[in-house]
Amino acid sequence: MSVWEKSSTVRVVPSARPRKLAKVPFVELADGRLQGVVSSGSDIGRVYVSSVEAGTYAFACSTNNNRPCGGARGMFCNHIRALVGEAVLQYGAERVARYLKVEVDAAEPDAQTLTDVMAATRPAAAGSSAAARVFSRFLRQLAYLELAPSTAPVPEMQWFPTTRAVA
Repeated sequence: MSVWEKSSTVRVVPSARPRKLAKVPFVELADGRLQGVVSSGSDIGRVYVSSVEAGTYAFACSTNNNRPCGGARGMFCNHIRALVGEAVLQYGAERVARYLKVEVDAAEPDAQTLTDVMAATRPAAAGSSAAARVFSRFLRQLAYLELAPSTAPVPEMQWFPTTRAVA
């Protein structure tokens, strides 16, 4: 493979551990935040878009129609705690801590440790301006699940070079 082919492919990092998608169906480390979608515990038709900014730990949590979360009043709500927990399962505690710039003393940090360290700094609530983008990415990801299995190229992903192309 040429240098261009090697550097232009996206590496897929396997999950640190398998996770169930019912509570937190979407989690990502992107745009300087840990962000994702968390299912409501009381209403099957409601989801929350939650995020924690790297470095400042400013947090945001709102419903998919931009109503504020009732539990995120000056501290991390249960949705954000669930998001951190699933991020640790997906990416591993060390990677999440490094991305969010959390200084952890523990040899093997876990989600509770990361959350406690971030909450101890008394982070401010952030605006919910990123919620629409995060929810849109989640919906786009769901759309791929509805596609029938096929070996034909997906037009939206054509910019990914093929890894087994014969020159």
